[in-house]
Amino acid sequence: MAPARRARGFTLVELMVALFVLALIAVLSWRGLDGMVRAQEQTRTRADEVQALQVGLAQWTADLDALVQLPQITALDWNGRVLRLTRRSPGAQAEGVVVVGWARRAGGGAPRWMRWQSPPLTTRGQVDQAWSRADAWAQDQAGTGSANEVAITGLLDWQVFFYRADAWTNPLSSDATQQVTVTPTIPVTGTGTTAATGTTPDTATAAQQTTSGTRTAQLPDGVRIVLNLAPGQAISGELTRDWVRPTVGGGKS
Repeated sequence: MAPARRARGFTLVELMVALFVLALIAVLSWRGLDGMVRAQEQTRTRADEVQALQVGLAQWTADLDALVQLPQITALDWNGRVLRLTRRSPGAQAEGVVVVGWARRAGGGAPRWMRWQSPPLTTRGQVDQAWSRADAWAQDQAGTGSANEVAITGLLDWQVFFYRADAWTNPLSSDATQQVTVTPTIPVTGTGTTAATGTTPDTATAAQQTTSGTRTAQLPDGVRIVLNLAPGQAISGELTRDWVRPTVGGGKS
């Protein structure tokens, strides 16, 4: 009868080698999963940046499309810091108008392209105050409506051009305004001397006062912005966007 074979177990060295292999497989698996998670987060971040830029450009176009020209109120202006405009209120038409500002601001961190909007306005005084607040906001002055601002994208610098006289020009150039003559009619009853002019009007006609030299903003046929987007984003480098006034039609290049 053959002798029984003696059972043989794992040696300590074999056990340590097995544990080392399992640990190595676990580390490699973890690194692979971590890389996948990081890639997903980066892809999501890039997608959010692209979407934010698309929404910002769409809002830019919507603001210009909703421009409102009111008597003795500037509808569109660029002073080198902020592009301000007066547009219809996004809500009901009875809510009045809003003043919108677009500017490059630090906002407590890296410079970004940002948008500011006032509450709905119904009086000339409210519009004037909001117009001044938009300029103060663009200069990073504290307490000037940061709650109403939205950051769009990282921005190194930007330029604005207006399309006038079949050419893209600097909005700050001398042709930004035009000379007009205002001739309001002063109602007259009976005869005598008018308080406005100190003259005696003809009883057959109403006296008229002519005011010359008034300068009013000339609304351009188009607006071009050139954005120098900050590096490290989903979209960086120079980006140009053109807007053409709907009443003009056609493309500007």
